Amino acid sequence: MFTFTPLLGAQSASSKASQSILELDGGIKILVDVGWDDSFDTRDLAELEKHIPTLSLILLTHATPAHIGAFVHCCRTFPLFTQIPIYATSPVIAFGRTCLQDLYVSAPLAATFLPTASISEPGASSAASAVGSVGEGEESNEAAGSSGRILLQPPTTEEIAQYFSLIQPLKYSQPHQPLPSPFSPPLDGLTLTAYNAGHTVGGTIWHIQHGMESIVYAMDWNQAREGVVAGAAWFGGSGANGTEVIEQLRKPTALICSSKGGDKFSVSGGRKKRDDLLLDMIRSSLAKGGTVLIPTDTSSRVLELAYALEHAWRDAAEGEKGDALQGAGLYLAGRKVNTTLRLARSMLEWMDENIVREFEAAESADAAAGQKTSGQGQDKGSGKGIGPFTFKHLRTIERKKRLEKLLAEPGPKVILASNTSLAWGFSKESLRRVAEDPNNLLLLTESFRRTMAEGVEEPPSAISLGGVIWQWYEERVDGVALEKGPDGELLEQVHSGGRELTWTDVQRTPLDAREQLLYQQYLATKRQLQDTSQARGQENLETAADALDDRSSSTSSEDSDSEQQGRILNFSTTLAHSNRSKLALTDEDLGINVLLRRKNVYDYDVRGKKGRERMFPYVAPRKKGDEYGEFIRPEEYLRAEEREEIDMQQRRSDEQTKLGQKRRWDEATGTNGRRLSAGAGGRKRQHMANGQRIELGAADDFSLASDGEGADVAVSSEDEADVQAFEGPAKAVYSKESITINARIAFVDFMGLHDKRSLEMLIPLIQPQKLILVGGMKDETSALADECKKLLTAKVGGDVSTSVADAAAIIFTPANGEVIDASVDTNAWTVKLSNSLVRRLNWQHVRSLGVVALTAQLRGPEHPEEDENADADVAGKKMKLVKDEAASSAVAPTMDTVAKPVEKSEAFPVLDTLPASMAAGTRSMARPLHVGDLRLADLRKLMQAAGHIAEFRGEGTLLIDKSVAVRKSGTGKIEIEAAAQAAANQAALGRNAGSFLAVKRKIYEGLAVVAGS
Repeated sequence: MFTFTPLLGAQSASSKASQSILELDGGIKILVDVGWDDSFDTRDLAELEKHIPTLSLILLTHATPAHIGAFVHCCRTFPLFTQIPIYATSPVIAFGRTCLQDLYVSAPLAATFLPTASISEPGASSAASAVGSVGEGEESNEAAGSSGRILLQPPTTEEIAQYFSLIQPLKYSQPHQPLPSPFSPPLDGLTLTAYNAGHTVGGTIWHIQHGMESIVYAMDWNQAREGVVAGAAWFGGSGANGTEVIEQLRKPTALICSSKGGDKFSVSGGRKKRDDLLLDMIRSSLAKGGTVLIPTDTSSRVLELAYALEHAWRDAAEGEKGDALQGAGLYLAGRKVNTTLRLARSMLEWMDENIVREFEAAESADAAAGQKTSGQGQDKGSGKGIGPFTFKHLRTIERKKRLEKLLAEPGPKVILASNTSLAWGFSKESLRRVAEDPNNLLLLTESFRRTMAEGVEEPPSAISLGGVIWQWYEERVDGVALEKGPDGELLEQVHSGGRELTWTDVQRTPLDAREQLLYQQYLATKRQLQDTSQARGQENLETAADALDDRSSSTSSEDSDSEQQGRILNFSTTLAHSNRSKLALTDEDLGINVLLRRKNVYDYDVRGKKGRERMFPYVAPRKKGDEYGEFIRPEEYLRAEEREEIDMQQRRSDEQTKLGQKRRWDEATGTNGRRLSAGAGGRKRQHMANGQRIELGAADDFSLASDGEGADVAVSSEDEADVQAFEGPAKAVYSKESITINARIAFVDFMGLHDKRSLEMLIPLIQPQKLILVGGMKDETSALADECKKLLTAKVGGDVSTSVADAAAIIFTPANGEVIDASVDTNAWTVKLSNSLVRRLNWQHVRSLGVVALTAQLRGPEHPEEDENADADVAGKKMKLVKDEAASSAVAPTMDTVAKPVEKSEAFPVLDTLPASMAAGTRSMARPLHVGDLRLADLRKLMQAAGHIAEFRGEGTLLIDKSVAVRKSGTGKIEIEAAAQAAANQAALGRNAGSFLAVKRKIYEGLAVVAGS
């Protein structure tokens, strides 16, 4: 059984989010992607929350908000989510972490709002309703004015890194048998294999094998090779020239394919034509002294844009004078762009093979230059020895103030800024400065197509800034500017015509006194619910959020000072115990905790209860520490004279410090303005920070310590001041803003997605038994489904009407929440095997399967009288067995042990051995058959265990004893080649010696050779 349910992104008004549920036989549930759109509406995750307690594992495909946007939110909000095994490739983990770190710093709404249902204080009901009503829609926000809605605290950089350290990395083309979640049924040999999907670095096509089900999940893939990202691995990966789809991805039970881009035709000229069009657009604006703003993401697709523009600037610098690119600046703006570029330099093996060659050429050029100049640096202007991501012309910007200063400077420039939709990030800030000049250019690299319901007008507030500008580009009301490019083709740039663009801006502001009480009440209610669901103990209070400042990490509550922590814990405990009636917790909500929370309650009925409800509510307090044990605080072991000496030193330093004098680097400021040296109170904080850094670095290879993010932490105070001028709980305040757009609008397709031609070519080659189209708008999904029906009809041939009906039966276009049954079509009958046939069966085992071939004759059901006699014999044997057991135990048989008469079984046909006269004729027609699939990695282990030398040479080639080469073709055939001299030596050694015969023997051991018997 196999069912597919899209939760988000299927024929919806906005396909910017992707979530899907795959349910296999035995109750196995797989969640693929945890996407979110730019609205950050928690109601979109309501269906996902229902499935979390039954999920077996989670798969992530791309490092974009459309595929992982809600990952951190689910980890923070749903306790069971972090217990589910999560799998992705290493680039998806690394770039996904930087993407969400940028997202939570730049977008206030990503932190989500405080749930109004948890606020139940009678005295504050009117205030809560007033605050809670804001944010449900744009109209209510505008009506509420500046009242705003309370925001939850966004996760810190360390918290996001810790959540991503839970993901288990996988490599391409390596089958993996995952582990199930604690609340999942057994996976029964389920196998995952990741293949390159293109579109982003580390993007994945998932192949899921379970029993007879073979599922290929291909969302947002690209067959064409790009400058950085290699093409999808349908034909075997980067550089493959095959004409057939590889065996693992061919003829699946179901192909789940993205329909996004199904109505898009490929541009003649390919990638080079696309890059030339982008540069022609940029040169056209730079020649007028304008600024080009390119909204993009800063984690995945930005690598392709940055690589193309950097190399264009390099070529322009080495070319003739007069190029518009020579005097223009190139900038990349985003909160985590430096981290993204550092990660890109360490993941060249995940990119196209041309990137690897360029890196190797740069290394060899550096080595040659070093030998020639005897250690002196080479000419920087030559451009030799520069790696693919060692940018010479592109400058990075991570602070808002620096971006504003750059935009205020005159001169032509190109700015790549986050985010693509202009809903948040530096692209929104840049638009305010770029929009008014008609010489500037707003260059879109992604379309914003939306599907409207018939007869329903969508409110303008539901469309992002990018969507509004895309509508202007498609409408072209104010005309189009046509300019001739260097190759003679016309460049289309749409005039804005001075139209006014209005949107609702969101800002974080501090809470007032009334809202502060509501926020504290929410935290108290949250703690009480934790006490109810778990038990009463110190651990709950330590992991609870701080009542006044909820920015502390859930893994290390000791980061705050002891005095502040004790005061807050006392406050929360008092609030939780004294305001019991105001928290509106009934006896049913308290459960077994009613023995502790209610007075004069001494008994609790545990009959029929499960889990914690059956035991007295007590949890032993857990001591916290790092991987080396409990934290040791040296200041707690100081002698009295040492404490006095430290106090004296602090007093002297306070007296010597004048107003405006800088502190030393090893000094920190205490809560009351006192300076703490590194040997005293500062030592505790430093030790804990180091312990946390070690814990993150051990859990994740791409942690903060490994990717160089420590430099960003050093200036985190400046960045936080750049984003927000305060700390602690905040609310979202909405304000109307409008600007006049005079800049031109252009579009160059840099989405890196498949087109109609790729789909028409690949789907007949893949030959799926079932085709499920998701991830696109309703019109493009329907158009692609109609086209696929024609393709499959031409493939099948025969009667046109019958073929169209068959094709329509295997093509599904589900909507969100619609369950599709895409199980493999089989016709199964139940037969009986005769005893004589069973005794002659010779079973062979291939992995977890038993294989046998048989030749038999099918006879009709046995005579009813014979069945009744057989049933009577069985009943008599069971009755005799019951009597023997009763006599041996000397206990009278109860009603349960009395044998019941056996019901009459259903009659089945019987398979029996062939008569001697027919066996001889059929034996000559039966040919031996090899069954199974031998992996070269397994063969390598077997040969090494047998004492042979086995190593991989190239892709898909295993060299054994430096004389025998074993290759596996795309169709699954295994080829063995050996040199003539090696074959002669093996013949001299004997039949059972030598590498060639040993390899053949091991291959046969991994397969089952069956033949009719």
